[in-house]
Amino acid sequence: MTLSSIQARHYDTDDPIVVSFDDGVICDISPLESRSENVLVLAPGLVDVQVNGYGGQEFNDPELTAEKVLQICLAMDRDGVTQFCPTFTTQSFELLRHSMATVAQAIDEHADIADRCTVLHLEGPYISDEDGPRGAHPLEHVRPPCWDEFQQLQSAARGKIGILTLSPEFPQAEQFIQQVVDSGVVVAIGHTAASSMQITAAIDAGATMSTHLGNGAHGTIRRHPNYIWDQIAADELTCSLIADGHHLPTSVIKSIIRAKTSERCVLVSDITGMGGMPPGKYTSSGLGDVEVLENGRLVVPGQSQLLAGASFPIGAGIATLTENAGIDLGTAVDMASIGPANIIKHELAPLEVDAGVDLVFFEIRDGKFVVHTTVNRGRIVYQAS
Repeated sequence: MTLSSIQARHYDTDDPIVVSFDDGVICDISPLESRSENVLVLAPGLVDVQVNGYGGQEFNDPELTAEKVLQICLAMDRDGVTQFCPTFTTQSFELLRHSMATVAQAIDEHADIADRCTVLHLEGPYISDEDGPRGAHPLEHVRPPCWDEFQQLQSAARGKIGILTLSPEFPQAEQFIQQVVDSGVVVAIGHTAASSMQITAAIDAGATMSTHLGNGAHGTIRRHPNYIWDQIAADELTCSLIADGHHLPTSVIKSIIRAKTSERCVLVSDITGMGGMPPGKYTSSGLGDVEVLENGRLVVPGQSQLLAGASFPIGAGIATLTENAGIDLGTAVDMASIGPANIIKHELAPLEVDAGVDLVFFEIRDGKFVVHTTVNRGRIVYQAS
């Protein structure tokens, strides 16, 4: 379906506008004289750099196929996501190689997949083996960084690994980070028990990001110094935040954004294959046994505190920031679109004349991010009934 025009409120200025476009390119943006409270919000398509799976299907799957990859890609449309990073968590070399090769080949051979994802995110396996920082990553597959192994995984991924999350607590981490950065990959600090000196060394070696800062951490840490303060204080690091109402208290989200500034913060979903699934216990190919609670919280079964990833899409973070954290809508949307797009060097079309169209048409209703229309490269790929 090809769009001709949309009436909306601009997500940043709140001005009523009508956007006209032809063949996937904006040809006119005009103000509307009348203002309707029922007009939805028009914003750039959302970009999520941490997507582990969706709707019962995960990327860490020994039986992953191109069809299953497409299933996840199309599911992203309903959430207003026009670009995302398939994310692969700590597992055996064989499983990671198979999964990443499958996704990379699917991107190269299927236009519908390539329109939605081009960059892969490897989260682990070079992370802390300590309880807390390790999160729900399987201990048996945690290991020190290995340049030869990473090169083999990058080869299997056809050069598409664009983000690597690791812990810099290993003796050889500094040299490894420099090699990875020199190869053109963004290095993010995450799932770490690193010391202040190790955090600083990682930054000096080229690390520029913190993965889901405040999560993947010990339940109790020393007051100061600690690896959370160190990353908050580092202007060189852009931090990602899971603002789904479960991973971080609102006070923590507000404090990090105020300290880092919104320009150094991006939202991620960290959504897993349990995203979109009803409450119950499941077996995850990537994390083992997990449970979706009645409130949507995804945990290790039998308790309610140890999280096992997320079950809400990235738009939930926009609603959390605007409804509970005192962040204006324009800033919140930028943290879920333009900010993460810059990390992976994705050219997200701006809302201006002669720009290609990647858009989301939404409202925040009853505290929830509700998508009505998603436009990817000028095509309506989702429209609410």
